[in-house]
Amino acid sequence: MMSIVYKEENVMFYSSGMNRRSFLFHVSSGAGVTLAAPLLRADAKPEATANVKTTHGELRGAVQDGLKIFKGIRYGESPAGVKRFQPPPKLKPWTGVRDALAYGPQSKQNPDPAWPKEWKPAPASEDCLFLNIWTPGLRDGKKRPVMFYSHGGGFATGNGGADVFPQDRAHDGAALAKSYDVVVVTHNHRLNLFGYLYLGEILGEEYAASGCAGMLDIAAALAWVRENAEAFGGDPDNIMIWGESGGGAKTSTLLALPSAKGNFHKASIESGATLRLRSKDASTEATLALLGKLGLSRNNARELLTLPAEKLLEAQIALQSGGRRTGALPALSGANLGFSPVVDGHYIPNHPFDPVAPAAAAKIPLMVGTNKDETIFMMRGTPELFSLDEPGVRKALEPSLGENTGRVLETYRRSRPGASPTDLYVAITTARWMWTNAITLAERKVAQKGAPVYMYLFAFELEAPAAPGVTYPTKAAHATEIAFKFNHPDIVNSKRPDRFKAARNMSRAWASFARSSNPNHDEIPHWPAYTLEDRATMFLDAECRLVHDPFHEERLLWQQLG
Repeated sequence: MMSIVYKEENVMFYSSGMNRRSFLFHVSSGAGVTLAAPLLRADAKPEATANVKTTHGELRGAVQDGLKIFKGIRYGESPAGVKRFQPPPKLKPWTGVRDALAYGPQSKQNPDPAWPKEWKPAPASEDCLFLNIWTPGLRDGKKRPVMFYSHGGGFATGNGGADVFPQDRAHDGAALAKSYDVVVVTHNHRLNLFGYLYLGEILGEEYAASGCAGMLDIAAALAWVRENAEAFGGDPDNIMIWGESGGGAKTSTLLALPSAKGNFHKASIESGATLRLRSKDASTEATLALLGKLGLSRNNARELLTLPAEKLLEAQIALQSGGRRTGALPALSGANLGFSPVVDGHYIPNHPFDPVAPAAAAKIPLMVGTNKDETIFMMRGTPELFSLDEPGVRKALEPSLGENTGRVLETYRRSRPGASPTDLYVAITTARWMWTNAITLAERKVAQKGAPVYMYLFAFELEAPAAPGVTYPTKAAHATEIAFKFNHPDIVNSKRPDRFKAARNMSRAWASFARSSNPNHDEIPHWPAYTLEDRATMFLDAECRLVHDPFHEERLLWQQLG
């Protein structure tokens, strides 16, 4: 079954039909790899251990290849039980030394039915407020930039690292930290209904924050990191927030989140530019629909607080599977969508980038961009899309483009002479899913005239087939850049020798931006800030190139269509 990404008010949701993790594994080679800095597997013994004193107590981490690695650091008490759907409970101090040698559990989430049966799911719990740190030094006064990463998976699935194969690969921060002398942080937080079930209109003021509890978790993790940055060799006044896909949406939201203000100093939004979040009305509608699936109503909604987590997840997946699907990339509204942050007027006062960029983030430098061929990621479950003919591409696009289908196809054929029908389908759906939002977000950031924004397009093409049984290549599909920006080219399923150069180009740019708020370095062309006059965009590849106003005619088309 094909993955579906729904949009309601320009925010992304992921259905369980798409196997994000299996796709990532499909485009990564799993065996016989040697990373720039080795992964510390759960069953591996560290070379040594190292202790560090934090604001709440002492931690014991691993030393591997010169790096200090701390996994499963608690940044909040358990939000389970009576704390379900409430803001993250504050961390309590501890005595003695806590081990930080293994990843903490991920948020409770629905399993992906497309997962290979032999794969082990990562441990999951409502008690999931844990983070992980890779650093070259401890309390050494070097004031390294801190790179605080939010994982993808929409607001519904995923983790910041897990001790099961192949999940132990994607977000490992070892190579990035070691190559560029930076501190890398990943984290887990509440997802799906556990993080975003809005109960403010049903259970009252005590649950006013329920529609953004997951984002408040991230803000709490960020605050802990800033408080303890110096202990881990980092600079508390130089913290970068960044994230891909759902992590990009979380980063977009952090820029507008009052509780996160002051705890970060720059941001990067990767394949997840988010302009708008959900309204209280739409979110209340979703909550009422969930109550209906559980046989509850407003009158006995408090039973949500004591029902087993598995029962809630069963109701969530039943709710989402009832959605009406229209065409290959449908747009749904109302209660059938996944749960995500709510503009409640207080915890999240406004939409992140609509109608304007958030005033609180006016002085925050920003990078934003997409992958060139995002929607190949989504097409994997419908292999017929990889061999479209001319009538087929029109038929595939008509459900979402309607009467504009002919005009869009005509523009893209003119803009991309020689493109196959499938090439056109990928380009058009990528623009609608990701690219146009990234441009709008950048334009609104530029309008603030407060801090620079840098635009990129990840263009390195993987030659491996995009799906079993097809010959169409993976190209620069959604999520393929993760291994490159984390400087893990050895785990990419490509035989191209220049993948190492592409990974260095990208990872060094991100580390440079973390250090100086400027992504330039001496191995890529000069990368100026984005302006409405030049629209400078860096095409990230083995040989990077700067393009001014790329796909100009296509950009104008989408702006005219609105």
